[in-house]
Amino acid sequence: MSKTLKEPDITYTRLLTTYLRPQWRPALAIIVLLLSGITLQLINPQIVRYFIDTATHEHTDTQPLLIASGLFIVLALLYQLITVLTTYVSENVAWSATNALRTDLVAHCLRLDMAFHKEHTTGELIERIDGDVNTLSMFFSQAVGSLFGNGLLILGIIVSLFYAHWLIGLSIGLFALVGMVVLSIIRARVMRYSVVQREKSAEFFGFLGEQLAGTEDMRANGATGYVMHRFYRLLRSWLPINRRATMGWYQMWIATLLVFAIANALALGLGTYLWHNGQISLGTIYLAFSFTNLLNKPMEQIRSQIQQWQMAGAGVTRIRQLFSMLPTIVDGPSLQLSSGALSVEFRDVSFSYTREQPTLQHINFHLQPGKVLGILGRTGSGKTTLARLLLRLYDVDDGEVCLNGIPLHQMALHELRQHIGMVTQDVQLFHASVRDNLTYFNPEIRDAHILEVIEDLGLLSWYHALPDGLNTLLGSDGEGLSAGEAQLLAFTRVFLADPGLIILDEASSRLDPATEQLIERAVSKLLMGRTGIIIAHRLATIQRADEILMLEDGRVLEHDTRRALATDNASHFYRLLQTGLEEVLT
Repeated sequence: MSKTLKEPDITYTRLLTTYLRPQWRPALAIIVLLLSGITLQLINPQIVRYFIDTATHEHTDTQPLLIASGLFIVLALLYQLITVLTTYVSENVAWSATNALRTDLVAHCLRLDMAFHKEHTTGELIERIDGDVNTLSMFFSQAVGSLFGNGLLILGIIVSLFYAHWLIGLSIGLFALVGMVVLSIIRARVMRYSVVQREKSAEFFGFLGEQLAGTEDMRANGATGYVMHRFYRLLRSWLPINRRATMGWYQMWIATLLVFAIANALALGLGTYLWHNGQISLGTIYLAFSFTNLLNKPMEQIRSQIQQWQMAGAGVTRIRQLFSMLPTIVDGPSLQLSSGALSVEFRDVSFSYTREQPTLQHINFHLQPGKVLGILGRTGSGKTTLARLLLRLYDVDDGEVCLNGIPLHQMALHELRQHIGMVTQDVQLFHASVRDNLTYFNPEIRDAHILEVIEDLGLLSWYHALPDGLNTLLGSDGEGLSAGEAQLLAFTRVFLADPGLIILDEASSRLDPATEQLIERAVSKLLMGRTGIIIAHRLATIQRADEILMLEDGRVLEHDTRRALATDNASHFYRLLQTGLEEVLT
């Protein structure tokens, strides 16, 4: 992300200088094209004036008229060509600039903490990253094109009118100034509505994205009526805001029409008066009227551009808000972890997602390198939170989490996470090939190594069942794979990363017995020479654990070797073995 945009006071100027600077060559071409187009627009009415004045003279030779007509046609066609080229180049500039801004926003959001992503839905973020930035697309293209070009055209028209006659130039110039003042006043009035309009848009698309993602559960549980009720309520709240904003644009449009209707009448009236007194020619009357009408075009475009500017202003405000949200979890001084099995230590760790309800309280344990820890506890006891703290998706409130004796906050995040592999019951898959899903789109991992790992894990039968091998294309969210196949893919993915610490969070809780046997063989291979943490509800899952840690209400209920707890009839683990683990912990 650009350093400039880390500051919260993002402005139009800053956006332009940051994202348009790399586009300076096409921007320069736009300026040249605009100047050429403006020149042609100012020349053609002069040609028509010459034609009229020459044609009204007696005994006029027709050759100058033919030359003037031909020149007018050529310049008119050339102007149309320049207009097309200007539009093409300016649109390319706009998309290049806004795509760079989208890239910065996506990178920034990916660096933000999990707390941020829990507070903002996927649909809302999509609307803010794409919708808000899209409002800037026209602004970027028109900022270099329309605003600059139309401003110069207006100036050229006023100068030309002054050249024709100072009274005409002064009158029309004052009306142009009045028009700009009126548009500016109306723009200021509707400013707040555009910001609220963008916020409502993000809220709506956030709601829509969330509900579409949960369509299956929503329909299965009969919640369609409630969702539609919420949908209609959002639309009703959106309508008055859109109405106010739209009426503001209509006010600007009507004001522009009124101002230039008066300007046209004034131009004709003054022209007639001055011609009657012999101060100007008939061609100059046409010139004044033509330039007054021509003045309407850039003013109308500027009015439209002010509307786009207003929408861009709302987008800039929301982009500034998003960029101002900085991550609280930052890289440490990049202390290096050694390769191989890692020791894990929690030193009096306390943590809560909300201040009102602590999730973990005074957790202490130490796991030696190469050992496997089984973590048990009821739902909500804090098991998964331990894994999130190890990956430093959240920072502890008190205490320290250490790997090989090094506190996590003293490591770079990429250094930390490349030493930890985690497999959960919900595997994140991408709409891509099996190869890309296994390697996380890393082209440096060769197919031969992937197949070696698959064979090493005993998953060749799974691989041969894929219709196109590593080229098998997976649908959205792993469509085309069963839950068991997705888990097998996740284990292969972790093995390719070769981390020193493996975390299995309910990794086999939804598998059929046949697939679970494959998973068990893969787990055994995966844990060889590595430290393991297994979060489980089921007894079979923790049979390989060297130690057992039981949690209850965010506190350590007991912690010892599995053998010691299994033979101690006073331990909770012993009673769970006798009672039935699945019944007690779920």
